[in-house]
Amino acid sequence: MVVGSSSFGPVLLAQGPVPDAPLVSAEAASPIALAPVALTPASEPARHRFWDVENLAIFSATAATNAADFAVTRSNLQSGGKELNPMVRIFGRSTAGLAMNFAGETAGVVSLSYLFHRTGHHKLERILPIVNIGCTAGAVTFGLTHP
Repeated sequence: MVVGSSSFGPVLLAQGPVPDAPLVSAEAASPIALAPVALTPASEPARHRFWDVENLAIFSATAATNAADFAVTRSNLQSGGKELNPMVRIFGRSTAGLAMNFAGETAGVVSLSYLFHRTGHHKLERILPIVNIGCTAGAVTFGLTHP
């Protein structure tokens, strides 16, 4: 290894110009003053109010599916069923606790959605409650098919 690398040593350590590289003149090497460039976004995303028609519909559906989940869960628990979600199981000992859990879930979804709206994450603002609607609808379906 040492023998092979020593034979290339002078070539690798040479500090002369690259044979085919263009030579730089003294005028070209002087600094050039550049004008400042202001970058503007191509188009600002359309702003919307938080309580617009689309969000009202999405949040109404969120509240409706959470209310349905509350009703199905309460019915199943009163007929001897078991709560499968360990987080909800803590609140499932009373109807008031169960109602507080599902109302808190709805309020949490709306609050996080508002946070996303205020920070400019408008896609997340709408995706979060839609995902919650899907998950809650799945829980309601499971609760209705497995009493």
